[in-house]
Amino acid sequence: MAKIGVEQSLTNVQQALRDRGHEVVQLRQESDANGCQCCVISGQDENVMGMQATSVQCSVIDASGLTAEEVCQQVESRI
Repeated sequence: MAKIGVEQSLTNVQQALRDRGHEVVQLRQESDANGCQCCVISGQDENVMGMQATSVQCSVIDASGLTAEEVCQQVESRI
C-alpha cells in the first residue's frame, strides 16, 4: 500500500491507516514527508512544518474537523 505521513498528534488517524494496510510515518519535520504519497496534518499549527510549500511533492490533507474514517477516505481517493 501507500506510504503516508501523519502528524504525531493524529494517533487515531495513524492507527486507522495502518489498519487499512498503509505504511505510516510520523511527521516531525518537513524532510519526513520525503517519499510519502500523501501527508495528513492536524491543521492546528497550519504551515508550521512548511507542508504547504511547493517543495513537498504529495497531497496534503488537513484533518481538522474530520473523523479518522473520513481522513482515510480522502487519503485513498488521492493516491
